[in-house]
Amino acid sequence: MRRVSWRQGARARVLAGWRRRTRKQRWSACEEERLGVRELARRAGLSGRGPAGAWCSERKDRRRRPRGSPQFCLLGALLAPIRVLLAFIVLFLLWPFAWLQVAGLTEEQLQEPLTGWRKTVCHNGVLGLSRLLFFLLGFLRIRVRGQRASRLQAPVLVAAPHSTFFDPIVLLPCDLPKVVSRAENLSVPVIGALLRFNQAILVSRHDPASRRRVVEEVRRRATSRGKWPQVLFFPEGTCSNKKALLKFKPGAFIAGVPVQPVLIRYPNSLDTTSWAWRGPGGLKVLWLTASQPCSIVDVEFLPVYHPSPEESRDPTLYANNVQRVMAQALGIPATECEFVGSLPVIVVGRLKVALEPQLWELGKVLRKAGLSPGCVDAGAEPGRSRMISQEEFARQLRLSDPQTVAGAFSYFQQDARGLVDFRDVALALAALDGGRNLEELTCLAFELFAEEQAEGSGRLLYKDGFSTILHLLLGSPHPATATLHAELCQAGPSQGLSLCQFQNFSLHDPLYGKLFSTYLRPPHTLRGTSGIPNPSTADSPMANGIVQAPKQKGD
Repeated sequence: MRRVSWRQGARARVLAGWRRRTRKQRWSACEEERLGVRELARRAGLSGRGPAGAWCSERKDRRRRPRGSPQFCLLGALLAPIRVLLAFIVLFLLWPFAWLQVAGLTEEQLQEPLTGWRKTVCHNGVLGLSRLLFFLLGFLRIRVRGQRASRLQAPVLVAAPHSTFFDPIVLLPCDLPKVVSRAENLSVPVIGALLRFNQAILVSRHDPASRRRVVEEVRRRATSRGKWPQVLFFPEGTCSNKKALLKFKPGAFIAGVPVQPVLIRYPNSLDTTSWAWRGPGGLKVLWLTASQPCSIVDVEFLPVYHPSPEESRDPTLYANNVQRVMAQALGIPATECEFVGSLPVIVVGRLKVALEPQLWELGKVLRKAGLSPGCVDAGAEPGRSRMISQEEFARQLRLSDPQTVAGAFSYFQQDARGLVDFRDVALALAALDGGRNLEELTCLAFELFAEEQAEGSGRLLYKDGFSTILHLLLGSPHPATATLHAELCQAGPSQGLSLCQFQNFSLHDPLYGKLFSTYLRPPHTLRGTSGIPNPSTADSPMANGIVQAPKQKGD
């Protein structure tokens, strides 16, 4: 047996201790690095939610993504069909309870809150089956924070952010308050019965008188001193992606009564619930959510917001202040962006401007077709409308593909006969032409839509022409532009704008002038852009160039 001297033994013990310390230091350094990455991600607001916010390693990131995960595909193929089927069965089981509550009652009786056995039996039945419905879809936990105020303390509840069709789950911890819904939903099977059960406030988007009746009904219920249950609003009016709060509509704040803000969060590792503009479709959102082993929703009740005298008189001010309070609690910005129909717009001064005007989409369609926008004003007579059909539109622009023709034709406003004004087409193509600067483009717009005065003393741009120009170039809705036109005309003696006034507004105004320079990019920035042929080539199908549409916004 080999004998080891004390020097060799001491050297071996020192070396072993150094190795242990080195391994421990290396492990500590890796742990600190891992925790540091998590902390940086948490501070950046990513917190590991979804593929875009994954802070973990590449292998963990691959496991968090829906695509390519064997576990996710297996759950989507086996668990999702069973959950969706059972959920639809429960949804149809809700119909008898909803029908029983309103059976035999007249419209006059439904104008007052229900009491008695109908309220007790049917209300508890619908509440229990609704919780089972969401449980079967994977929402195993509903975490409630804060305390819900009574109907006397806050007659109105406002919930945000509204990001998915799963958001009605907030009705459960709120004890099924009354809601505001579209009148068209009454014709949907089961959903219509549930709306009658709820005694919902119905509004028709096509009837202005309906909106006025809804305002009166909201005020009547909110000021009933606790006689009616609370009314729940989603003040954004449509779904967003939860990255910011859309501008609140003033409907929930017209009564001027205290409101209680309600926050909705989905703190899951994967965001499968968002159903927003240019996002996945409703069926895909339903399937992805049902494929998750467990989905969690947080419902937080904030303190009751009591309006000031100024807010009680001004519903818009009231809505903006509540929006800021809720955005601060959520840690996201409060924006001026809203939806007008299906078009997202943002408020700039007195004007509503589309986030992505349809002019940009039209440019993509025409660029794929290889259309030359040269001589765009040929056939468009200044001040006179010439209505054309889809077939004449295709001949005028020399388009042969039926799908391209239908896509391009749909971007213009059609009358009852399905015809469009060729002046609209001429102005849109001129805006997509790289050969005109902003001054020439605004002059062409004025010449196309201005009208001769009866006295023959010149041409003026009236409300309809002004609205058409801003709708084509900036994507502004017509009602918003009419108000702005009336304000601009107050500076002059007539009800129309001269060329000088219109160009001062579109080119030199410190606020609105920037819109035109932003949405209609100067042509010199597009010369030599990759993918656009040389404009000096005479026989090129894009000899004059076409404005490169901005990159699509992911949100």
